[in-house]
Amino acid sequence: MDATHIPVLSDRVVGLLAPALPGPEVVLVDATVGLAGHASALLDACPTARLIGLDRDPQALEHSRARLADRAGQVTLVHAVYDQLPAVLDTLGLTEVHGVLFDLGVSSLQLDSDERGFSYSRDAPLDMRMDPSRGRTAADVVNTYDAAELTRVLSHYGEERFARRIASAVVAERAREPFVSSARLADLVRRTIPAATRRNGGNPAKRTFQALRIEVNGELEALARALPAALDALAVGGRLVVLAYHSLEDRMVKRAFAARVRPDVPPDLPVIPPDAAPTMRWLTRGGETSSPDEVAANPRASAAKLRAVERIAPPSGASRSSRTSGAYGSSRTSRISGTVRTAGTFGPTGTFGPNGTAGGAA
Repeated sequence: MDATHIPVLSDRVVGLLAPALPGPEVVLVDATVGLAGHASALLDACPTARLIGLDRDPQALEHSRARLADRAGQVTLVHAVYDQLPAVLDTLGLTEVHGVLFDLGVSSLQLDSDERGFSYSRDAPLDMRMDPSRGRTAADVVNTYDAAELTRVLSHYGEERFARRIASAVVAERAREPFVSSARLADLVRRTIPAATRRNGGNPAKRTFQALRIEVNGELEALARALPAALDALAVGGRLVVLAYHSLEDRMVKRAFAARVRPDVPPDLPVIPPDAAPTMRWLTRGGETSSPDEVAANPRASAAKLRAVERIAPPSGASRSSRTSGAYGSSRTSRISGTVRTAGTFGPTGTFGPNGTAGGAA
């Protein structure tokens, strides 16, 4: 898997984050470490940085552990969702970080593993959990939500024009037999959508599967919590880069960044008070996209939009430590009660439960 994984916009990600990671004791957070493609490239460019890698997928963490084995002394891997970033940093004794990366959406590992059920082009169990060890499956959603709830999910998360029609068809079909496979659901969606619509826009099940995946994994709710947490964690000069793959994610990123880039005052105020001045600046102009050559080599890059910001001032009224103080914190403690088990700097260091509490070692 690692041999064929191509991280999206890797050179641009490195180019944006590397200036914030110039020397020793700087901390980089890869909030979606996945197969460690971006992480490996960043450590190549910034060999003295410490990497904190988060992922909710235990299988992905195993791949990352293997890929980063030669850098074990500077890498900490944690089984956690990205909205648990504050708890992870607190556990590791870190008060600030210098770079953060989010590569959102479903990973190559998840798409290419038939048993995970993310793909609408191959038959598989209707699962779609990014962490297969916990939570409801897509089959649970499809087989238990009423028509109104299914319509909401498909319309809001999939931006599906025919959400009500699909939801009604699902409810009628599951009464005959519950859904257990992705192929049966994809076929139902295809048959339900008008023929004229099916001829354009790719696989007609794409939006339905996206919506179910987002619902199953609580992706947008987690992102709404994670973005301000990551922005708050940045040291002055620190940078945050986000790769989004659909409009719902990208709008959330754009709004979260814009709120920190513009002054927190009415637009007609002639003078900006110091405590209302922007704390971030844009590093990108709009959402940057992949080049035609990259898309040709890696079709999954076609939907990506990259946005980035840099912290230029501490939060108003907040007292921030210096750029490097406390960067390595207490990462080697054997146990920090109530948060996560740690066993050195190379992990996974532990497992965060759905509410941020500790589970067993991953």
